[in-house]
Amino acid sequence: MPFGILECYKMEMVPGTALLRDQSDLPDGLRGVETARLKHGTGRFSHVLLVPQPSDSPNDPLNWPTWRKDMVLFLVGMSAAVVGAYGPMLGPGFVPIAAELGITVEILSQSTAWLILTLGLCVFFFNPAAKIWGKRPIYVVASVVLLIVSIWGSVANTYSSFLGSRILGALGMAPYEVLVQATISDLYFVHERATRIAMWNLFLLCGIAGAGFISGYIIENLGYKWTFGLCAILFGVFGVGIIFFVPETTYIRQGVTSEVLAKTGIQDQERGAENEKFDEKGMHVEYRQLSKRITGNGSSPDAATEAPYTYVRSLALFTGRYTDAAIWKIFARPFIMFFYPCVLWAFLIYGTTLTWIVVFSVVNGVIFTAPPYNFSVGQAGLTSLSPFLLCILGEVISGPLNDWICVKMARRNHGIYEPEFRLVLMLVVVVLGTAGFYGFGATVHYVTHWSGPVLTYGLANMSLAFASTCVFGYVLDCYPRLAEEAFVAINTRNLLTFGLTYFVQSWLQEAGALAVFNILGSCFLAVCCLTIPLWVFGKRIRSWVARNQFLNEFMSDL
Repeated sequence: MPFGILECYKMEMVPGTALLRDQSDLPDGLRGVETARLKHGTGRFSHVLLVPQPSDSPNDPLNWPTWRKDMVLFLVGMSAAVVGAYGPMLGPGFVPIAAELGITVEILSQSTAWLILTLGLCVFFFNPAAKIWGKRPIYVVASVVLLIVSIWGSVANTYSSFLGSRILGALGMAPYEVLVQATISDLYFVHERATRIAMWNLFLLCGIAGAGFISGYIIENLGYKWTFGLCAILFGVFGVGIIFFVPETTYIRQGVTSEVLAKTGIQDQERGAENEKFDEKGMHVEYRQLSKRITGNGSSPDAATEAPYTYVRSLALFTGRYTDAAIWKIFARPFIMFFYPCVLWAFLIYGTTLTWIVVFSVVNGVIFTAPPYNFSVGQAGLTSLSPFLLCILGEVISGPLNDWICVKMARRNHGIYEPEFRLVLMLVVVVLGTAGFYGFGATVHYVTHWSGPVLTYGLANMSLAFASTCVFGYVLDCYPRLAEEAFVAINTRNLLTFGLTYFVQSWLQEAGALAVFNILGSCFLAVCCLTIPLWVFGKRIRSWVARNQFLNEFMSDL
C-alpha cells in the first residue's frame, strides 16, 4: 500500500501504473522485467523509462525533436489563449456595451451564457471528427471559423447580429476545449506531461485573466468592437502558423501497448509469434491486424522503416482514418466516460473551479464600476492583472513541481509510478481556492480597500492553475488512449457554467457578494474532499475499469 494507495491483487499491472525507473529493488512481480530492452530518456532523464514506449518510426510524434513538439504546443496554446480571452473579454465594459446595444446588463451577461452553452454542445461533435480523421483538419477549420466570427463581431451593429457572432464563435472555440490536452498526450512522455499541461494552462488562463486588463482600455478608448478586431488579427496570425507548422499528431503505434515490457513477450516475439497477445505482466508486444479502413499515420506495416515525411507531406489536411469504430459509439463514449470515477472527479474539480472563475469575469465589471469603488472601465479591467500574474506564477511552479513529485515518489515506490501521485498538489489547490472564493466575498461585502478583492480574485485563479495540472495530468495518465473522450466528458462543465452565468447577476443583486461566494467556496471545498477517496481507491478503480469486458470492447478503436 504505497503512500496509502490500496493495492489491487486482481491484475499484475494495472493500466496507468508504470515502471518509471531502473532500480535493483523492484517488487517480486517485476523482477523478470528486462529494462535494458526498453527505451529511456536522455540527459538528466536517462534513467527514466519512456512511457509510453515510442515506435521506431521517425514519423512517430513521440520521436520528433523537442523543439518541434514545443512549437506545435506553442501555436495551439496561443490560439487557445485567444479563445480563452474571447469569452470574458467584454466583462469590464458590460455597463457601457449594454447601453450602446440598447439592452440590460443581465441580457448582455446572458449572451456569454449562450456562447458557453453552444460551446458545451459543440465539443460532442468535434470529438468524433478528431477521432476519425485526426486533429489537424479540426484545428485548421476552427482557426478559419474564429477568424470569420471575429470579423463579424467587429462590424455587428445590432444585438441580434452581435449574439449570432458570439454563438457561432463557439464552433471555433470548441476544439481548443478538448484537443490541446490530447495533443499533449500525442507528443510527450509521462515524465514530461505535467510541465506541458502547465504551459497550455498558462496560455489558456492568461488569456482568460489577461483579457480584462487589455480589453478594458480598448473598450474605453476605441470601443468594444475593436476587441473583436484584435481577436481577428491574432486568430489570423496563429491560424497561418497552424496551417504551416502544425502537422497531424495522431499516430497509430502497433507494437508497445502498456507500460512495462514483459520478458516473456520479447522472447515470444523473437521466436516470430505474430498477431498474438503475450503475457501482460506489464507492457506486452502485440502485432495486431488493423482494419483496412484504418489508413492514418502509422497504420502501414512498414511504418517503422519508412523515410521521414517531407515538409509538404506533413502539411496534408487529411492523413487518413484513425479508427474503425462506428460514429455513434465514438459519440456515446464521453457520456459513458463521464461516469468513470476519475473522470467524474475531474469534471467536479475542474468544472466548479473554472465556472466560479468565469463568475468573476461576469460580475467584476458591475462590482468595480459601482460605488464604493467607482472604477472606470479601464480600471475595472486592470483588476485582471492580479489573476494574470498569479496564474503565470502558478503555472511556472505547478507543472515542473508536479513532474518532480511524481519522479521522486516513483523512486520511493521502488521505481513504480502511480497516476495518483499527480494528486498531491490538490493540497495547494484547497488552500488557494479557500482564500480566493471566501476572501473575495468577504472583502467586497465589508468594503475593504480594492486590493482585498483584487488579490483574492488572483488567488482563486492561481488555484485553478494548480488544479488543471493535477486534473489533466491524472486523467491523461489513467486513460491516454481515451484522452479526447475524457476531456469531452470533463468539458460538459460548460453546461454548469451556462446555468450559473445565466442568472448570477440577478443572484448577486438579491443575495449579495458574501452569500454568493460563501456558497461557491463551500461547493469548491466539498468537491476537493473527493480527492481523498480517489487517492485511496484510485488504483482499484482503474483495475476494475480495465477488467470490465464491455468497457474494453466499447472503447476500443481497432
